[in-house]
Amino acid sequence: MQKVGNKDTGPEMEVRSLLHRLGYRFRLHRKDLPGSPDIVFASRRLVFFVHGCFWHAHGCRKGQPPKSRIEYWGPKLEANRLRDKRVADALAQADWKVEILWQCELSDKETLAARLTRILS
Repeated sequence: MQKVGNKDTGPEMEVRSLLHRLGYRFRLHRKDLPGSPDIVFASRRLVFFVHGCFWHAHGCRKGQPPKSRIEYWGPKLEANRLRDKRVADALAQADWKVEILWQCELSDKETLAARLTRILS
């Protein structure tokens, strides 16, 4: 698990590449914001988090918890979900709009591009 990164992940790089192809420019991982969001549009007060389905317990097919060592994984994944909620609430309190993009949503590029365009326009 040490090699599991929290920056420049595959799903995050896909979203960043798509945003660049759509003509958008943004900041990455602003440490002055709660949770250090993956993608930041400061002028729009909008942040994106690109979540891996497993690590953030999405509930989709990719996000199912392991069947072994439930005593370890259960609290760990629940703590991730609670942290995500706290971070989103803190950003909302500071008048930032928070958008979550899930790993499982990235496979359909056309739908993702339409969603990103809708959010950003």
